[in-house]
Amino acid sequence: MEEEKRRRTIVCKRCKQTYTASSNTKTSCRFHPSFFVCRRHDDQKRYYELGPDDPPYAAKFYDCCGAEDVQAPGCTTSFHISYDDNE
Repeated sequence: MEEEKRRRTIVCKRCKQTYTASSNTKTSCRFHPSFFVCRRHDDQKRYYELGPDDPPYAAKFYDCCGAEDVQAPGCTTSFHISYDDNE
């Protein structure tokens, strides 16, 4: 029974990838710990790609690392977290 549980496929709450308990390591999950936001960036020293409908002060980026692409790989790694786990 324990071996069957270790081989069961689980979906990660943060990165949405599937994993097994036996393959979950401290670098398995890559994610952004903050939100993708659309607002003025604190440093105002970087150039940001703005869409045609964006106001001139708006910038879209991950608040944790500044990545401007919503598809950018996560900036943090950790263990996967199951939807069944309590955070």
